[in-house]
Amino acid sequence: MTQKIIHFNLLFLICTILVYSGCRGNYDEDSVVAGRLPVIEPDYSYVTIPHNIAPMNFLVVEEADHFMVEASSGNGNININVKSSDGKIFFPEKQWKRLLEDSGGDRITIQVFARKKGEKKPKRYESFEMYVSVDPVDPWLAYRLIHPGYYNWSNIRIMQRSVESFELEPVVDNRILDMNCVNCHSFNNNNPGRFMVHIRGSHGGTYFINDGNITKRDPKIDAMPGGATYPAWHPGGRFVAFSSNQVRQAFYASPEKTIEVFDLVSSMTVYDFDKNEVVMARERDTIPYLQTFPSWSPDGKYLYYCRALQKNPGTSMILDEIKQTRYDIVRVPFDPETVTFGETEIVFNASGSAKSASFPRISPDGRYLVFTLADYGTFPIWHSEADLYILDLSNGGSKKMNINSDDNESYHSWSSNGRWLVFSSKRTDGRSTRPFFAHFSSWDSMGKPFILPQEDPEYYGRLMESFNIPEFVNGRISLTPHDFAKVANNEALKAVAGNPLDSLHKWEVKSVNTKRNPGEKSIHE
Repeated sequence: MTQKIIHFNLLFLICTILVYSGCRGNYDEDSVVAGRLPVIEPDYSYVTIPHNIAPMNFLVVEEADHFMVEASSGNGNININVKSSDGKIFFPEKQWKRLLEDSGGDRITIQVFARKKGEKKPKRYESFEMYVSVDPVDPWLAYRLIHPGYYNWSNIRIMQRSVESFELEPVVDNRILDMNCVNCHSFNNNNPGRFMVHIRGSHGGTYFINDGNITKRDPKIDAMPGGATYPAWHPGGRFVAFSSNQVRQAFYASPEKTIEVFDLVSSMTVYDFDKNEVVMARERDTIPYLQTFPSWSPDGKYLYYCRALQKNPGTSMILDEIKQTRYDIVRVPFDPETVTFGETEIVFNASGSAKSASFPRISPDGRYLVFTLADYGTFPIWHSEADLYILDLSNGGSKKMNINSDDNESYHSWSSNGRWLVFSSKRTDGRSTRPFFAHFSSWDSMGKPFILPQEDPEYYGRLMESFNIPEFVNGRISLTPHDFAKVANNEALKAVAGNPLDSLHKWEVKSVNTKRNPGEKSIHE
């Protein structure tokens, strides 16, 4: 019996080899050279990918009825052959993982064949490569899924997606929160067990998550001009910096540009989670500034943010004034023991070059700062000219990054090991933001960006929503939308002023809370 089994296995192996050889003979030796690369979507040619990425499925956009794709590891030990009748190439997950494991620090070679019905010989396109980095990427990505509209929040979800597979789960879903607006999530050191999210409306509050426990708080004091808006979690985990913004929208009467989002008033605050106290990060001079988009240095000793001169405080802004509003990047020393601030200093003078900076994000090693640069204003997601720039904090040098496109690049964040950037881009259709990854080796070396792979390579073509605020997370978030719904009716714990100077008299409270545009409601209130 054992001998029969051995003979059967040998026969099966021989047949498999013959079938495979016949396949290669049909598609390779007898093929017609196309003389060019195949057109594929998404474009994954010559990208640098992490060795723990999900299968890079793609669509071959060539006229044919039969397709065959071979993916080979750098040393040729692993080969995957995928056949398709419609051009969709799905790599089996287990085989793909073995291919990555065998290609770390090397490359994967992709060979595409295509044949029309009735043709005897298939076309063989030029092969291309995917470079496989040994630097892993954080295993999860959290983002807000939202329609790219102006004032509609009927369907907003915060999602978590496994970067290593196609697993996808909702974390917060406003459809079970009475359609309240959900925005601005932030993680403490990429930690899935410690993060926060704002919810606006009838269940309004800032929901803080600490090891699975959710507490609903209101980190606004009377001296703040608006609610707590854009957050940044201090690396120590005790503090969260917020900008307090009165945000407005204006609309253009031209098809080239539709909307402008701007601040009437904005200031910088720090919330002490342990004490439930807020301290205003006041400038030491008397010049009125707009302050927004906080970000901490990895050691927690500096608070970075964007700052613009407020020319006509207390009044509405016309379009010409908005176009003259330009933000610089500044930083202020922070002492976590005394919760006090030092002197503010300019880090990047964007306004001096008639530009405006947003979203400063510092690499985990503290060396580099990546930011978005646009012609003016504070909301670059609506600016097609917005690009990503990098600043070397050790010498002050800056340059435009080579990962930009001809369309909008905006929100970005670092992986926990500092080797990957994820950023929002509208390069696919000019309308919706999509998450792109780029490998960061050094100041002079970055990999070609690639879009987050999906199981169905035509997914992005059908999806109407935008990926908003993509953030790397180093593990799976254990909470579900129903966990947030359970605490939605709880009364929010009201923060208090940590500095007596930030406590206002009754007559001052009325003045601070007066709308700059009477009858208009901020989109963040």
